[in-house]
Amino acid sequence: MHRSIEAALAEALARHGVTLAPRASGRFERFDAPDKPKGNGNGWYRIHSPQAASFGIWHLDVSEVVTLNGASNPEAVAQARLEAIRDRDRRDRERQQCEAQAAEKARRWWSEAAPGDPAHPWLARKRLPAHDLRQRGKMLLMPMYVEGELVNLERIFPNGSKRTLAGGRVRGVASLIGRLTSTCRVLVAEGWSTAAALHEVMGCPVVVARNADNLASVARRLRQRLPEVDITICGDDDRHLPAQGLTNKGEVAARHAALAIGATLLMPSFCEGCEGCTDFADVRLCRLGAGR
Repeated sequence: MHRSIEAALAEALARHGVTLAPRASGRFERFDAPDKPKGNGNGWYRIHSPQAASFGIWHLDVSEVVTLNGASNPEAVAQARLEAIRDRDRRDRERQQCEAQAAEKARRWWSEAAPGDPAHPWLARKRLPAHDLRQRGKMLLMPMYVEGELVNLERIFPNGSKRTLAGGRVRGVASLIGRLTSTCRVLVAEGWSTAAALHEVMGCPVVVARNADNLASVARRLRQRLPEVDITICGDDDRHLPAQGLTNKGEVAARHAALAIGATLLMPSFCEGCEGCTDFADVRLCRLGAGR
C-alpha cells in the first residue's frame, strides 16, 4: 500500500515509461508520451481524491485507474476514460478558438503592414533583402501558412528574437521565398534567414519550415503538392546545442524529413576550426567576410 495517491500514480506511470511528479490539482493534467516528440501531450492524468486517480496514453489505448491499494475496476476505467474524452474535446475547442483568433489578427496585421525595410537592423546584420517580409513598427512579419491559408505570423525583432502570435497555430506551418510556379527544384529549410541565404545563392524557391520539428510535416505536404519536383532538405547543424537525447537535432530532423519523402539532404560545410556557425545563413556571412 502506498503512503499517498501521488506516489501510487507516479509508480503506475513509471511502468509505462513516464517519469513525473503528479500534482493533485483536481483537473486533467497533460504529459508527453515517452515514445513521441517533445510537446506531444498524448498522455493525461487526474487525481480525483486522496484515494483514487486515473491516467491514460491516447495512442497506446492505455487507460487505468489507480488507488492506494492498487485496485481498479472496469466501471471506474470507463468513467475515467469518458471524462478524459470530454476534457480533450474541451481543450480542442479552446485551442481551435485561440487559433482562429490568432489567424484573424495575423490577417489584419498582414494587410495593414508595410513592405519590410531593407535597412531593418536584423536584415542589415544578415546582409539579406526583405523579400516578401512585411513590417509593423520595428517588427518584421513573416507569414505562416497552412494549405494556402494565413494562420499566424512570426515577429522578428531588431535584436533577432522571434515570437509567433500567442495562441496561433505553429505545427505544420510554412512560409515561402520565391515562387513555386514552373520550378523544377525546391529547397526546404528551418528559419527565414537560412532560407533567404539559400535563395540568394542558389536562386531556387525555398520553403521555410520555421523549426526542426516542422521539417518532416512541411516536406510531406510539399511532396503531395509537387510529386515530380526535386526537393532538397537543407538542415541546420546543431552540433553545439544541448543534445536532448539526439546527437544533433537539426541534422537528425533534416535526415528524417529527407528519408520520409525521398528528398536530397544538404548540410552546411564550415571553415576548418569553425565553432560558431550552425546554418547556411552563417556560412554565407562568413564567405562575405562579415562573420556572424
